[in-house]
Amino acid sequence: MIGERIQQARKASGLSLRALAEKAGVSAMAISKYENNQSTPSSGVMLNIAKALGVRTEYFFRHVSVELREVEYRKHSKLPKKVLTQIEGDVLEQVERYLALEEILPVSPIQHFEIPEGLPEQISDYDDIEAIANKVREDWKLGQNPILDLTGTLEENGIKIFLSQALHGGKFDGLACQVNSTPIIVVGAEWPGDRQRFTMAHELGHLILANRLAGQLAEKEEKAADRFAGSFLAPKQEVVKELGSRRSWFEPRELCVLKKAYGLSMGGWLHRAQDLSIISDATYLQMVKLFRKFGWHKLEPCDEYPREEPQVFTQLVFHALAEELISESKAAELMGKSLVEFRVLRKVDHVSAATH
Repeated sequence: MIGERIQQARKASGLSLRALAEKAGVSAMAISKYENNQSTPSSGVMLNIAKALGVRTEYFFRHVSVELREVEYRKHSKLPKKVLTQIEGDVLEQVERYLALEEILPVSPIQHFEIPEGLPEQISDYDDIEAIANKVREDWKLGQNPILDLTGTLEENGIKIFLSQALHGGKFDGLACQVNSTPIIVVGAEWPGDRQRFTMAHELGHLILANRLAGQLAEKEEKAADRFAGSFLAPKQEVVKELGSRRSWFEPRELCVLKKAYGLSMGGWLHRAQDLSIISDATYLQMVKLFRKFGWHKLEPCDEYPREEPQVFTQLVFHALAEELISESKAAELMGKSLVEFRVLRKVDHVSAATH
């Protein structure tokens, strides 16, 4: 049991056997024996290994064990296996903490994810995708206005969202998988907010459109999910209201304002305008050339959209702590923090001083 936990944490941290051994002050052979359950580390060595891996020692004795199923990556083909293993290890560790908390709570306040009823069994054109995106908004009572907190919206509807520090660079656009029939979406913790949001909406598209695409769309699953994402973040009627029904050009600053309002990138707005025939394909290509000329396809010329962060797990940890279902030490472990870090987060000293 302990061996598997050490190995999982090591892979999640991206360390080799030798690298972990050096940080923990033991030999690589010793680490190998620990991982294969041929030897058990002493309490002192266990503390050193935990410190080297950035986990609490309680992690090694946690009994929750999960498996990521139906793992799907976006833009990962060039990533080495070591990086993919690190990403999955990071996700597994976070999922385990979430499930450990759910086992403690008497009733989970998170509803089960369900695909809206009444969707067509076969989708053969992009207009159907626009309609389905509106149907999801309607069922989730979102109206047509910008979704200010997409992460919270997905969490409220049964999709677990995780952030990962392991996701970096331009070769990776997210991960989606299933754990115990619950859909999970993982995005980069350091990504700009608009990139996080489009990835989450794209993966939602995959969930909603799964096994429904027919005709030519069946061979264009990624493009279909992109269309859903754009439609979900910026519904057709709002796009027409904002841009007009026909345009010959856009001022970049106009797209900056819309990015700030809807959390959809400037490039995303250009795609929406092309999708809805507000601009011609020729105009779209002209604007793409302009973006590339100034490097805006990599760094857009307006303020970065704020990053989003899952809040439900943190709220549930403090709920369990307030109801005395868990100790402060257990809460810190679930949050993946040292007790000192957790107390800073909790502001115990400030609260104690205020109540005396």
